[in-house]
Order: sequence, then C-alpha cells, then structure tokens
Amino acid sequence: MATGITVAAARSAAHDWVKSSAHAYEGYVGAYFSGSTVDMKPLGELPLGSDVDVMVVTGQPVEGLKLGKFLHHGVLLEVTYLPWDRIAPADRSLADYHLAGGLRTDTVIDDPTGRLRALQRQVAAAFTDGTWVRRRCENVRQRIENGLRAPDTEAPWHDRVTGWLFPTGVTAHLILVAALCNPTVRLRYLRARDALADTGLRRHYPQLLRQLGAQELTADRVERHIDALSATFDCAAAVSRTPFFFSSDLTAAARPIAIDASYALARRGDHQEVVFWLVATAARCHKVLAADAPDLKAAHEPAFAELLADIGITSGADLRDRAARTLDELPEIWKTAEEVMAATTAGHQARES
Repeated sequence: MATGITVAAARSAAHDWVKSSAHAYEGYVGAYFSGSTVDMKPLGELPLGSDVDVMVVTGQPVEGLKLGKFLHHGVLLEVTYLPWDRIAPADRSLADYHLAGGLRTDTVIDDPTGRLRALQRQVAAAFTDGTWVRRRCENVRQRIENGLRAPDTEAPWHDRVTGWLFPTGVTAHLILVAALCNPTVRLRYLRARDALADTGLRRHYPQLLRQLGAQELTADRVERHIDALSATFDCAAAVSRTPFFFSSDLTAAARPIAIDASYALARRGDHQEVVFWLVATAARCHKVLAADAPDLKAAHEPAFAELLADIGITSGADLRDRAARTLDELPEIWKTAEEVMAATTAGHQARES
C-alpha cells in the first residue's frame, strides 16, 4: 500500500498548518521539521507509516502541551511544542540526542524573529564534532541505565512492560546517535541495523535483537501478532477517552502507522524489526482499555500475553532478568558504539578532504 503523497506535498501541508494555526499560540517563536522525513528526498513518496513531525518553538511554558497526530490536508502531522529555553543556547541542543538530530540540518519552516535559524546554524556547525557526539552518546547511555535500574514494580503489568521496553530499545538509539543518524522511534531497530551495516559492523546487530528477545521470531509468527494487535488497536481506538501523551497514536488516522506499515515491513522480511513497535502499541492499547473499558480488556489479554511470551517475557522476574542482562552487556554495546563513532568520523573526514 502506498500513500500517493510526495514528501514535498507533505511538507507543504505542514507549512500550511504552521501558517494557519501555530502563529496563534502565545509566545510563538518559530517551527521546524524533525523526525524521519528530514532525510527524505522532496520528490520521493512519503512512505506508508510515516507522519510529518513538526516542532513548534515558543517562549511560553508548554509543560504537557502536545497536539500529537492529526490529519491536515490529508497528511498525518505530529506536532510537539518546545520551549525556547529547552533548545537554546546551542549547547543544550547539542548535548541532547533527540534535539540535536532535529536541528542538524536546515529544516526551519518559519522563523519570524530569525532566532531559530541562527540557533540551527550553530547546532549544525558543531553537530559532527567528536566531543558533542560523545556527549550525546553518553546522554543515550544514561537514559538506558536510568530506565532499567529503577523499574516501578507496583505499576500495572502493561506499564511495567513499557517501562522495560523503551529503555531497552534505546540501545538501538545508541548506535544511531554514534552514526550521526536520526534516532527514529518506530523504526529504530531497522535503522540501527542499517547503520551497523554501513560501518562494517553488522555482526553486532544480533546483540541488539537479543535484548529485545526478537531474534527467533519468524515472519509468519510476527504477522499473527499483527493480526491480533489490529483487533486490540481498533477496540482501544474506539473507546479511548482518557488523555495520555500517546493518545493520538491510537486513532483511526494513525492506524496505518501501527498496523498497515507493520504488515508491509513484516512481509518484506523486516519482521523482527517490527517487534519493538508491536509491543509498545499493544501495551499502550491495554493502558487505554484499563482506563476506559476495563470490561473489554480481558478479551485482548491472551494476545498480549502470547506476544510477550514469544519474546521471553511472562512475569515480572523475566523483566528484571532481561533488564539486568542489558545492563550487564551495556559496556559491550558501548564499545560497539565507539567503533561506530570511529568509523563514522573517518568517513566524514574522508568526504571533507
């Protein structure tokens, strides 16, 4: 299934939304593109499952303010608000692996004061500097350690799964940041595999999959889990009322990202790379069902349990053991990241010479 929308047309829709809506927010400073579309060619087709990430910068406090995903002129946008003092001065962005990735190229949509583009140029000028690359990698490593060392053992099961899953998945971000690549969310394992291959280090990829537990899953098995998730997703999207930060990911408009794109990836042979987002989406669906339709939740629990069992998670003890193993292997993963940094730096210097 194709979107039939060019990247340029998708960006044009984002420009239109910024012009018509973002300016109205008090303290508006400007807006820029972030996420996976930053590296896409304008005349290429927007891939199935891709939204267009727009960061709106404001001088006002924006705690908890996120519009999330919504359709505008037929394009799925994801809008996030950022306070100016979160990204400026440039050192703050350069040290933050998510923020630096969004400002490494000129993706400014609107900049009425000129401050945003000036900041972007400063970030771009220092983005490949080895000191900052290492700082960002250390930022990633700290997120892994903090997330896995302090689990909330009293939380509901779906939250405990999420609490283990995301810091575990940040191991893929460590490779991406070392390779100067965009630390994408949904496709992090696919992109990490590509980054390792590009630097001649593909042999280290299975270690990342082992942390997740996806290394033995077959395409048929993954497709079966997508079938089950589609039913859970539709149920959760239909009853969702309680606002969560991820609520816009569980809507009819966002279904192509969670379900359709997962089928497409699995059927082309990237089935193990789909597993991270399947588990994340399933856990989020169960959080919604627990809050808004607890009477419907039980019907979808066997499918969730089956998905988790296939990656070796059946109990809290499994979560603890898996977290401990990732922490034990983190020095080895860090060594791989250092190899990626060295190879990427050498390649960058060769291109400049």
